[in-house]
Amino acid sequence: MHDSSMEWSDLKIFLAVARGGTLGAAARDLGQTQPTMGRRIRALEEALGTTLFQRTSEGFVLTDEGAAVLAHAERMEAEALGIARAASGQVGALDGVLRVSSSDWFGAHVLTQAIAALGVRHPAIVVELITDARLLSLARREADLVFRITPFDEPDIAQRRLMTMPYAAYTATGSTALDRVVTMDTAFGGMPDVAWLRQQLPDARVAFRSNSREAQARACAHGMGIAVLPCPLGDATHGIERIDLGEAPPGRDVWLGYHRDLRHLPRLRAFVEEVLAIPVAAT
Repeated sequence: MHDSSMEWSDLKIFLAVARGGTLGAAARDLGQTQPTMGRRIRALEEALGTTLFQRTSEGFVLTDEGAAVLAHAERMEAEALGIARAASGQVGALDGVLRVSSSDWFGAHVLTQAIAALGVRHPAIVVELITDARLLSLARREADLVFRITPFDEPDIAQRRLMTMPYAAYTATGSTALDRVVTMDTAFGGMPDVAWLRQQLPDARVAFRSNSREAQARACAHGMGIAVLPCPLGDATHGIERIDLGEAPPGRDVWLGYHRDLRHLPRLRAFVEEVLAIPVAAT
């Protein structure tokens, strides 16, 4: 090492560039400018006395030396985040920010009920709801609490099956047409409701695909075809009604997860209690 003034903040920038592949992606992730990111990477390389990235037309590629530094930097990040989680988990006051992640429809039609109830009981808690299709990392504190339809496989994650969400088939109010369907996009073609709809209506053509349940509900309301929707969304969408196709479509389990270091965090526990009190949460 040529310079003992290497800073942890520079390693955070190094990790962001390694993960994002470009200065632009890293800058957006950390909320800094590209020139600043470039200067800090050069400063880190000078401090370490080695080249960490190969600069190419497509972005930044780790050198062998950079790959070796990455392993150490990730361990340092894990320790730093562990300190932050441990400190957060010991805070006793019912205040502060709670970052929650879920799908768009689940956040809008289920979690907002819990957020509103939490606000009445504990107005100093601010819930930041992130509706994102990405699987955010609990270990890296991208979210404090995540709701999703698959179990968690990250280490040190406390999880539980929250509920079995009922689904139903819907059509535009007053429609009797069975020849068109609204369904998930091809990337999610393996989901149980997609296969169920195909089995129930094998001759129907697909009129619309989307990975957004909200978009499917609106397309259904506009008469584009029959859609299988989670009941809290379908029942709340104006212009559609349930239709009986002989049997109910399969429901989906909803899992919640959070890092074990936050299991005693009062604001997290208070929010989970409000979620469990929502009527739809009965299994």
